[in-house]
Amino acid sequence: MKTHSVKHMTISALLIGMGILIPMIMPKIVIGPASFTLASHVPVFIAMFFSPFVAVAVVLGTAFGFFISTTPIIALRALSHLIFAFIGASYLQKHPELVLKNGKFTLANGRFQLFNLIIGVIHAAAEMLVVSAFYFMGNMPDTFYSQGYLYTIFVLMGIGGLVHSLVDFNIAYFVAGALYKQFNLPIFEKAVKQEKKLNKVVA
Repeated sequence: MKTHSVKHMTISALLIGMGILIPMIMPKIVIGPASFTLASHVPVFIAMFFSPFVAVAVVLGTAFGFFISTTPIIALRALSHLIFAFIGASYLQKHPELVLKNGKFTLANGRFQLFNLIIGVIHAAAEMLVVSAFYFMGNMPDTFYSQGYLYTIFVLMGIGGLVHSLVDFNIAYFVAGALYKQFNLPIFEKAVKQEKKLNKVVA
């Protein structure tokens, strides 16, 4: 149990480091006045394939890193990831079969993509609430106000955030799918075991 905990703490630390580093080096898609950094959520999504503990630890670690290095709104948006990360990781613990289709990894996995969509909606809604609070307090750049609330919050933060989440979760899913046979990813391991048990029952 102690070795298991140390392993998860180490993985959490590595993912936290990635979560802070990625926004600094990855390309940004700018749709004024917002910008979206490719793969910025990938470490949190990968953490969800381990456990709720790892997912929460990675969110808290990255949010703390942003609190001391960036603006409060960016840090609070990162902290809002606690909601989707905990819900998503907890659901995967109970339903690991979502990550495989007929016992195999594929991006064309309808159940996982539906899960991805639901997580994306939760993700975007939480960030919209954070940005809305800053918007109504008058703490946003003038460009946000010149474009209006509907466009900047609902279109950019809402729809744009949802698309960003869907893309990043698929990147994380692809990375996990490429690694799970060589590297112990608990959710994938549980899914494989479930599939083997099901095949035995059917046989």
